Amino acid sequence: MNYKKTYKPADGYTKICEIGKCSLKKLEFGIIELNAGEHLKYCTGDKEVAFIMLEGHCNVFCNDVVWENIGNRRTVFENRKAESFYMPREQVLEIYALDHIKIAVCATPVSENTAPQVLREDHVVLKLLGEKPYQRETSFIIDGNSNAKVLTIGEAYVEKGNWAGFPPHKHDEDNMPKECIAEEIYYFLFDPKQGFAVQCLYTSDGELDEAYRVKNDELVEFPYGYHSTVATPGYQTYFLWIMAGDYQGFNRSNDPDHDWIGR
Repeated sequence: MNYKKTYKPADGYTKICEIGKCSLKKLEFGIIELNAGEHLKYCTGDKEVAFIMLEGHCNVFCNDVVWENIGNRRTVFENRKAESFYMPREQVLEIYALDHIKIAVCATPVSENTAPQVLREDHVVLKLLGEKPYQRETSFIIDGNSNAKVLTIGEAYVEKGNWAGFPPHKHDEDNMPKECIAEEIYYFLFDPKQGFAVQCLYTSDGELDEAYRVKNDELVEFPYGYHSTVATPGYQTYFLWIMAGDYQGFNRSNDPDHDWIGR
């Protein structure tokens, strides 16, 4: 199975990963793009949904409440603390674009009702993980400090030529608190746009062993397996990471063959 997918920019809402139509059972992903003055209605159904502002600014109407001017950047490389908004299950909302907007839509089925929430720049936590040449700056946008019950979402900025998520790690076994079962998606953007990275995905028995060349507006699904990313020289690599599983959080285990590197 090919776990890499490509988003082709389009006006409106584009579904990219759908449960039952991809390798994932708990995680869905899509992109909303609108121009200034356009609007779009979205129904969350049986899922909690996080909307990550990649580009532009918007107003959101839901339950007779309006949240104004959500968004704080023209590109993901302009500001590393993304603004976002979160919607629980069984909500109908309207998104109005104030300028050109690009929004990542991240969803997972839930059984619990929560409350809508707008998460401004000051909510985001930035952490520097690893050390050169496997260092990245990672943000935490949606997690246990938000109203979300299952989703965990952040962004990673990888310096030119560095690795990210090394040693390779996985989260496909129930071995809490060390490791939980959680699916994940990485969605990539680059500066300049013609850049690319290499995304590795494999299992210890060799049944899965892939290395994808990922370009701008491409993503890779991780239903299971170890994964690690390498950025090419000359290009700033960005990826949005989205997790959903049995536990909310960042519980993972490293490949034991390479675990010594991170000590």
